[in-house]
Order: sequence, then structure tokens, then C-alpha cells
Amino acid sequence: MNALAGKISAPVARPSWKASLFRSGRLSPGVVLPLGLLLLALSFVIGSATGAYAISPLELWHMLLGLFDGSAQNSPAHLVFFNIRLPRLLLGVAAGAALGLSGALMQGLFRNSLADPGLIGVSSGAALAAGVTIILGSVWFPEMPRTLGSWTLVITAFIGSLGVTMLVYALSQQDGGTRVGLMLLAGIAINALAGAGLGYLTFLASDEQLRSLQFWLLGSLGGARWSAVVLVSAVVGIAVGAGLTLARPLNAIALGEAQAALLGVPVERVKRFAVVVTALAVGAVTATTGIIGFVGLVAPHCVRLLAGPDHRIVLPGSALLGAALVLVADAFARTAVKPAELPLGVLTAFVGVPFFLLLLRHFRGRL
Repeated sequence: MNALAGKISAPVARPSWKASLFRSGRLSPGVVLPLGLLLLALSFVIGSATGAYAISPLELWHMLLGLFDGSAQNSPAHLVFFNIRLPRLLLGVAAGAALGLSGALMQGLFRNSLADPGLIGVSSGAALAAGVTIILGSVWFPEMPRTLGSWTLVITAFIGSLGVTMLVYALSQQDGGTRVGLMLLAGIAINALAGAGLGYLTFLASDEQLRSLQFWLLGSLGGARWSAVVLVSAVVGIAVGAGLTLARPLNAIALGEAQAALLGVPVERVKRFAVVVTALAVGAVTATTGIIGFVGLVAPHCVRLLAGPDHRIVLPGSALLGAALVLVADAFARTAVKPAELPLGVLTAFVGVPFFLLLLRHFRGRL
């Protein structure tokens, strides 16, 4: 009895802080999302303070406090931050969240970590559709800008990204499954075709249209205006909210489509819904920022390396990390070659291409 009482009264060993943070060499699920929020907040502060007109974090804090008593409304820092920098930062958050989530959805849909909206041609399809609207829209669709207003480019980019996604998905099907090799080959062909189409549009464009077209090809947050930010943020918010509902179905599909169907998952409906969400998010972002590549490849893969393959963590984590990556990249793009501005799409490609080659080397035995 004494021995039994000793066992019952013995204190239960509490897990160490390392065990609370890490599980099987990876971050615990309860740590990943708060860490992502912290990283996003830090990136937002860096982006707020960085630029041609530098604003220190302390000055930014005093400026925000001055909003309550009106003392900072006419200061240069107030004008720069609220009229130029804040809409750009919010657009960067929306763009990064959309690209990160879309990359995670594509990787979950195709069950391969190499999938990305840009690699399979979704971004190129959206940019080509937007380019056609810019250069040929006044001839082919003269009433559309007057009818749809600022929604015109978003709708046409959405149609282009949706069409390309459906085409690549159909071409990658074989024997009831998805072949990643066929998917990447189809993406290469789509990107080449979109590049040829954009080249032809460049030949037809006027000087003003050519400048607008170059915006798509290079990618930038420089066109951020409050009207565009509100529009894109609303569309991306809907897409992100819809995409997060696919976490459990994608976890089941990761086991195989047949096993997911046995578990009661409507596989084909989930596929179509994921395609529509990806096309909506990428189309809205591309219509405003142009092509920003490789964010959708890097963010989900980093989250998987840190926290594992559970899409309940991967989807929101990819959105948070994607937003942070875009903000940091934009801050560097605004200051690396001052007073000029480095195109954001060029910078993300410089970072993303080596990362993709490392992934390709790691997964080459599975292709």
C-alpha cells in the first residue's frame, strides 16, 4: 500500500519548453501560427520604416499616437505613410497571402511540393489576359471598362488564370491520377505560349500601353492605391477564407484519391473548388501587381519543413509567411538601388530560382 501510495502521489513530470515547442524535430502546431503572426508584424514594421523617406519605428509610434489628438496629421511622415506606404504595405500583405495560400493549395491538389501557380502557368495566363485587356480591350471590348470599371482587369485576369489552371490540370491527368511530370511540362508550354503572346502584344502596343504592359512583366507594388487595395483585399480575403476550409479534405487527398473517397471526401468537388480559389486569388493579385513569382513555391515548402504536412497548419502558415516574404522583398526592392526601385518580380525570381533548383535536386527521384 505504501508503495502504491508513493506512486500515486508522485508528481507528474511536466514537458520541458523544448518539448512544448518541438515535436519530432518540428515546431509544434500551436507555435507555428503565432510565430507567423510575429514574423508578419515584424515585416510590416520593417516595411513601414524603410523607403526613400525613412521613418524610424519610434517616429512611427509617435505618429500613430498623434492620430488621437491630431498633432501628426500635417507632418511629412504622416503624409508619406498614410498616402503612399500604408496602401503599398496592405497590398503586399494581400498579394503575399494570396500567393502563399495558392501555392499550398496547388501543392496539396497535385500532391507534390514542386507545384506552384507560376510554374504551371496560372500567373502567366492571368497576365496574358490582363495584357490583352490593356492593349486590345478598347477594340474588342469597348463597353467593358465603362460597365465594370476597376473590376475589368480582375475579371479578365481571373478568367485567364482559371482557364490555364483547368487546361494544365486536364493535361496532367493519366490513368485516373495526376502526373507531376506532365503538369510541369504543360506549365512550361503554357508559360512559353503566354510569353509569345505578351511579346506580340508588346509589338502592337503604343508607348503608354507598353509601359503598362511592362508593369505586368516585372511585378511591383508601386501601383498601390486605396481603391485597388480595398478591391484586392476583399477578393483575397474571400479566397483565403474559402481556401482554409479545404484543409481537412486536402489532408485526406494526401493519402490518395481512392482513400479520400472512401473517407467520404467529394474529391472532384474539392479539386474544382481549389482550382477556382487559386484562380480567384492569383487573378486578383496579378491584375494589380503583375507577376510576382516563386512566393507560392517557397512559403508552403518552408512551413512544411518547420511544422509538417498538416494542411490545417500549412494553409494559414503559408499565407502568413507569403505575406511576410513579399513585405521584406518589397522593402529591399525600394532601397537596394535608391533612388530607383528594383522590380519586385525580378527580386523574387533571383531568390526563388535557386530555391526551386534545390527542391528539384531533392525530389528528382520522384519525377
